[in-house]
Amino acid sequence: MESSIVLDDVSKSYEIGDYELHVLQDISLDIKKGEFIAIKGPSGAGKSTWMNMIGSLDVPSSGNIILDGNDLSNLSESELAVLRGKKIGFVFQNFNLIPSLSAFDNVSLPLIFQDIKKEKRDRITIEILERVGLKDRVNHKPSELSGGEQQRVAVARALINDPSVVFADEPSGNLDSKNSVELHELFFKLRKEFNKSFVIAT
Repeated sequence: MESSIVLDDVSKSYEIGDYELHVLQDISLDIKKGEFIAIKGPSGAGKSTWMNMIGSLDVPSSGNIILDGNDLSNLSESELAVLRGKKIGFVFQNFNLIPSLSAFDNVSLPLIFQDIKKEKRDRITIEILERVGLKDRVNHKPSELSGGEQQRVAVARALINDPSVVFADEPSGNLDSKNSVELHELFFKLRKEFNKSFVIAT
């Protein structure tokens, strides 16, 4: 099976004065296309650091990370930015939606940065919103949506560029138990429909 992400002896340390804090040490992992991976651990265990590195938002102190055949250590900042826009979808605990924009505009925004023409952009956006169960909420702003609906908008936005992998950092942290269960059921459904790798920190 084809790999989405490969980690080879990845470590991450931070220097705090004269002290070196080892957050991650010698991690090797092969995430296959279409796999659903959960990273579990208490607060401070290094989950977000790990997610930031494989999401190309941070670089390891040592080791290599290969995303869709691209060695992240060999890419410039601008090349990493392009890779993130095309290969990676992010879902955050705090939704990170733009309050002044509708659900439709929040989801379609990444396509604007990819220079997708409006007709195609609109069609893809509607399709994605329908698939996350928000067909009747496309014109609502975040303040007019429940927490669960806002996170579905964020999930739709993460999928809009047809990424190779979707990262979700504690995505249900601000949801009640019912919406948390529904969100994870949605992730499993979308993983099968889109054949994407999902990496969830919880």
